[in-house]
Amino acid sequence: MPIYIHGIESAVPENSYPQAQACELVQEHATESRAIRRIARSLYRNSGIEKRHSVLDHWKNTGNDTLFFAADGTRLTPPTTRARNDVYTREARRLYVDLARALVEGTPGFTAADVTHVVTISCTGFFAPGPDYHVVRALGLPGSTRRYHVGFMGCYAAFQGLRMAEAFCRADPDAVVLVISVELCSLHLQFNEDVDDLIAGSVFADGGAGVLVSARPPASRPALEILSFHTALTAEGEEDMAWTIGDEGFRMKLSTYVPDLIQANLTPVLGDVLGRAGLTPEDIGWWAVHPGGRAIVDKVEETLGLEEEQIEASRAVLRDYGNMSSATVLFVLKALLESGRPAAGDRVCAMAFGPGLTIESGLLRMTADA
Repeated sequence: MPIYIHGIESAVPENSYPQAQACELVQEHATESRAIRRIARSLYRNSGIEKRHSVLDHWKNTGNDTLFFAADGTRLTPPTTRARNDVYTREARRLYVDLARALVEGTPGFTAADVTHVVTISCTGFFAPGPDYHVVRALGLPGSTRRYHVGFMGCYAAFQGLRMAEAFCRADPDAVVLVISVELCSLHLQFNEDVDDLIAGSVFADGGAGVLVSARPPASRPALEILSFHTALTAEGEEDMAWTIGDEGFRMKLSTYVPDLIQANLTPVLGDVLGRAGLTPEDIGWWAVHPGGRAIVDKVEETLGLEEEQIEASRAVLRDYGNMSSATVLFVLKALLESGRPAAGDRVCAMAFGPGLTIESGLLRMTADA
């Protein structure tokens, strides 16, 4: 029984800022060391990012952001985890509900009354009743709607939501599942000289995305048929990518070895996921790679010998939005669909990488117009 991703929606906060401006802010407030400032400039300039979004407005000098800065622009004592999470609770709830409404209103052939399951995803904050609860209430869904939350898994967690949706639809052909990810990474910005914090600050951003999954045949536009999923843990990398909770926000460890670890494990991982389908990388027309950073996209393109257009959607999302953790690969899939390049029957391989080091992948196929 085929299972389809029928609709993909994305949303970002209203506040946006150029990468160059973010670099200036970090240099001004994180360090007085000329050497550290040179490192920061190199990280920001070579990130492949031109613009990012944030629920905060500290790049606009409006005086409205009292989390990191006072009204006169001076930096405050680093906010506590609670203070950051309070902002997350307010802002994330709104984005989850907006995305849920956009999915049911923007996907032909579906209404809110059809939704049977809600799966929400995030690693940048917590609250209860959670976002799954608020989506159900906002859409007027019955209290019996099955709802789940995938928390604190990191950049690959969208695949966990998609796996759950596929399983629900295979168990119940009438199931209609909303999978929604919202990540507000900028709330955990750190102004200090730690290189891991500088790396994280140079790439992470805020955004949300969601999909509607069902076994129903596509109604009036192309969809993505889910063919298979695959997960792998590398032998090394547990200490190179990690996400922990501190007293002053969540702390990301993202070592410079991560792109090399991904490259070293890419061929055997793809051998498993594609081999089971009797395919090779040459049989894949399009790649939706989570752009955790410019070097990761470069390594994947180099290792697989891809044409630039095959992975352009990943570079475009990185350039225009940065790394929005688990939501990012859904942005890439949306960009790929909206490009109009994939033809009916073309295969798409989606990939994301996260703590562990974990490599998640999914094999998809474009359908024809109904």
